[in-house]
Parts: sequence; structure tokens; C-alpha cells
Amino acid sequence: MLRLSKKSEYALMAVKYIALQQEKNCVTAREIALNYNLPYELVSKILQKLAKFKVVNSIQGAKGGYRLSKVPSDITLIDVISAVEPDYYITNCMKTNSSEEDCEHFNCCMIRNPLIKIQIEIDKLFKNMTLTEFI
Repeated sequence: MLRLSKKSEYALMAVKYIALQQEKNCVTAREIALNYNLPYELVSKILQKLAKFKVVNSIQGAKGGYRLSKVPSDITLIDVISAVEPDYYITNCMKTNSSEEDCEHFNCCMIRNPLIKIQIEIDKLFKNMTLTEFI
């Protein structure tokens, strides 16, 4: 079954929280962690990755924190997910360099092609759904 990693889930929760708090100047990692009862260190690392991939801006200083780098309608779910989870495939064999090492049934698999179609549809959904639709 398809499952996003905890990092992806937390990243989506964080950007949604930031989007909903747009009237504030900045939102801190601690505020997000406390609001959702998440590990502060993990939220902090996720926000750093989101900043590196320009999903959020990191503001330094006493009143610093994070805010969205663009309007929510210009941020897609793939922007958020790929920042923290570059490989979000539904199975190991979906990776571009997959081989028999990833799956003992690679050469005789009867479900790989249908799963590829599912992966393509998931990719389309993540690329087309914006943060505006998500909130």
C-alpha cells in the first residue's frame, strides 16, 4: 500500500500550518511542533529542507521563523514532498535504476507495469494539486 514517509506527512502539515498562519509574519519550527505534537528536531530539519528547495523562506533573527516562499496556489504537493523525500515510489522497482537487487521477482513480475501506471497517476496528482487545494 502506498504510504508517504513521516517526513512527507510532517512537511505537508508544516506548510499547511504556515499557509493558514499567513497573517503572521513568521511561524517557528517550535510552534509547528507544539501545535501538532511532533518532534521539534525533526520539524526543524524538515523546514530546513523546505527552505533549501525554496518552498519556504527562512527568516533569521529574534522574530524570525518560516513563511511560504510563494503564494499557496504556486506551491504543488510535489514541491513539498520532493524536498523531503526525493524517492517516493510505491515500490522499490519504480526507481529509475532499479534492478534484480531491489526485487527478486524483477524479471518475472506481473504487476510492475500496472504499478507503473498507478505511479504515473500519483505523480500527476501531486504535480497538479496546489497547496491552496490542500488547505
